[in-house]
Amino acid sequence: MREPVELRRQRILAVVEARGAVKVSTLAAELEVSVVTVRRDVEELAQEGRLRRGHGVARPVAAEHEPSVPAPRAGSPATAGAVALVVPERHSYLYETLHGARTVLEEAGMRVALHIAPQADGAERHLVDAALAAGARGLLIAPRWRSAPAEEADYGWLADAGVPTVLMERRPRPGSALHALDSVCSDHWYGTHLAVAHLIALGHRRIVLAARDDSPTARSIRAAFADIAAGRPEVEDWSVVLSSPAAAPGPAAAAGRTPPDLAALLRERGATCAVLHGDVDALMLVQRLAEDGVRVPADCSVVAYDDVVAALGGTPLTAVAPPKAEIGRAAAELLLHRLADAASGIPAGPVRRIELLPGLKVRGSTRAL
Repeated sequence: MREPVELRRQRILAVVEARGAVKVSTLAAELEVSVVTVRRDVEELAQEGRLRRGHGVARPVAAEHEPSVPAPRAGSPATAGAVALVVPERHSYLYETLHGARTVLEEAGMRVALHIAPQADGAERHLVDAALAAGARGLLIAPRWRSAPAEEADYGWLADAGVPTVLMERRPRPGSALHALDSVCSDHWYGTHLAVAHLIALGHRRIVLAARDDSPTARSIRAAFADIAAGRPEVEDWSVVLSSPAAAPGPAAAAGRTPPDLAALLRERGATCAVLHGDVDALMLVQRLAEDGVRVPADCSVVAYDDVVAALGGTPLTAVAPPKAEIGRAAAELLLHRLADAASGIPAGPVRRIELLPGLKVRGSTRAL
């Protein structure tokens, strides 16, 4: 039976009053009706003065900067009302994610408290403890996790944060204490697949991955590449090497992982292409290839992974582009949903582990053999 129009509009008003700014597309998905239907409802409600309409967004009639989630009662742990947003320092990839999250939270009238974690294992815990002591009511976090042991060390305390928490661009080990924590992440297996499939389609059969090994993203890309390259019969030879001395936790040389001469490796293995992670390392490796007489793409096709600055090279690099800002937006929307449920006394729904697919930006660094 079709839901009565007035009942549906009452539900729209209830969601908007609880959360503040809500996308029309989000309302349509939650009410299980078309976007056109919700847009018409929002227009009618706006004309009646019952809510305010923005570009693809419905807002309550209250003041522009009123918090989107009902303020907690005095004396509650979340009296300060801020959302703590924790990201590593010097991490341009995650800064795009940060800005995506911030846009959604500020649109919803939420105060954002940004915390930048220094480059040290466990640095996030002190920042989170301080944010919670100051009354943060929710947490969006992208821990650095340079190594698997550093990641494991954070599982226990982060699982017990005590406020709604969403991991951004992180997918904890299956079965760990954080497995059942809300998270929004890029599908890096798919991103790596895009890079390899693009090169194979151009006729390349011998591929090198020069990659970092100091973040969950890097470890995911390395594992995905090995899985994909080994499983594609078209690939005749493949190898995985470290992209730079600073691209692994601890001294790379001491661990016997000094980055090789990439030009020499390409010649030795007869490779005609390379996937390079991340962008800065990719641009520097391409510069070194040019110094060694290896032309990109004439002698070697290159696909970068990250697409933060890949387009700015002398030869703009074809790149896998994870949806960085969209990750932040989706994580913030999920957190707002959790906060609204908590404020309304609604039991928490199932944990959400959201994956968004990267895209491939084809530029001038790849060509057919």
